[in-house]
Amino acid sequence: MKKIILGLSLLLLVNLGFAQDPQFSQYYQAPLYLNPGFTGVTPQQRVAINHRIQWPNLPQAFATYSASYDIFVDELRSGFGILATTDKMGSAGWRTTTVGLNYSYKVRLNNKIVFSPGLYFGYGINGLDRSKLRLGDGLEYSGISLDPDLQKLGNQQYFDFGSGFLIYSRALWIGAAFGHMNTPNLSILGDVNRLPMKTTIHGGARLTLSSGPRELDRASYLTPSFIYRMQGGISQLDFGLNYHIDPISIGVWYRGKPYQKNYIGTVNQDALILSLGLYLKSMTIGYSYDFSISELSTTSGGAHEISIVYEFVAKPLHRGVKKRNRMIPCPTFNTKKSFWAN
Repeated sequence: MKKIILGLSLLLLVNLGFAQDPQFSQYYQAPLYLNPGFTGVTPQQRVAINHRIQWPNLPQAFATYSASYDIFVDELRSGFGILATTDKMGSAGWRTTTVGLNYSYKVRLNNKIVFSPGLYFGYGINGLDRSKLRLGDGLEYSGISLDPDLQKLGNQQYFDFGSGFLIYSRALWIGAAFGHMNTPNLSILGDVNRLPMKTTIHGGARLTLSSGPRELDRASYLTPSFIYRMQGGISQLDFGLNYHIDPISIGVWYRGKPYQKNYIGTVNQDALILSLGLYLKSMTIGYSYDFSISELSTTSGGAHEISIVYEFVAKPLHRGVKKRNRMIPCPTFNTKKSFWAN
């Protein structure tokens, strides 16, 4: 009976864990994770690091890490990047780790609008730490279970493929991404348990409130945005805005679907998110906290998230590069003028 209970628990963990990918509340601070179309959207090189810990009050919190690097190559009008993520959950040390390559190509539709389609090719591995499992049947040596059924559990390796696109101007952007288009098999039990395809639609705007009469004056502006995710029969909507007065930003976001009720008849809502950002010359540092407003509000402890984005100058342009390819306008949450130069 205990083996049956363990098996059912493992299957439940698989279904819950892979119904949706890990998510970041500061989604625009994880650009390559959000959409491969964001690869190389700045004229500089960029490194982004993200960490999220979800439900810290539970015995084993969910922890997600992401790191990426990307660069825009003028001669090829292309962006190249690399993305690595790892996600850990549960007391059995369940971990999913992926490493992938991103590519995007920049098409200037006119003097103000750019189309950036992108691709993602990745490799992943997932599984659990068998030394942390206890079957409770007495077959243990030095605290490690010797039950032969435990040896059937292993790690699963898989290839992953995704795509996306981004359309942007100086102040507006909208895009969509399609992850796990090949629906890879993630089962560690030797059968088939495919990761559903994920569809993400997102967009935003930059609304200037004051640019200041002089260059040194601090600018103020609003950046409302939204993101809608669909995966495995589950959908989620985030929307809100940031208020910026350089170099500080404060944001308020809502995660939920107020137009829909859940299975117990209450409004389908998840979290209220508060964020704080510091925009330095070459670095952006962000912190956010998710206040749970669902049925887990008294026990989960919400979620903490930290992001760091660092940009540094790429190599000088060659003289042979056409001027129209040199500086492509791209969406941003700050007032760096080089982002908008034509």
